[in-house]
Amino acid sequence: MFRRMGQRISDGIRRFMFGRYGLDQLNVFLMIAAVALCLLSFVFSRISAVWSVALSFVLNLIAYVLLFGYVFRAFSRNIEKRNRENRRFLTFKARLTDRRSRYYRCPNCKQTVRVPRGRGKICIKCPKCGEKFVRKS
Repeated sequence: MFRRMGQRISDGIRRFMFGRYGLDQLNVFLMIAAVALCLLSFVFSRISAVWSVALSFVLNLIAYVLLFGYVFRAFSRNIEKRNRENRRFLTFKARLTDRRSRYYRCPNCKQTVRVPRGRGKICIKCPKCGEKFVRKS
């Protein structure tokens, strides 16, 4: 009996989530950040100072906004837009963790150009428009 009931609930959830976005790396980041902010808020709420109570309130507010974003993205039916957001997040994350390259924007066409770090002043040629500009890598 309980097995059939669990199966029916599972099927209902599966039907509800059909056509919705679900989870991705950005959603995981939002959830971890929200939990971390809630824990930090809890620590600050235990300190008996006026500033710590205000800081705790602000941290809780930010955590709730992140949780709302998490739920909104998970249940969204606009899959293309959520994929674009996730791709932008992954690009930003890759740039933060890339220790071997620097990224510059072409002053002419705004194309992003990646150059190796530690080469001093170099002349960079934009692959899109051919504009040359000098930057320190």
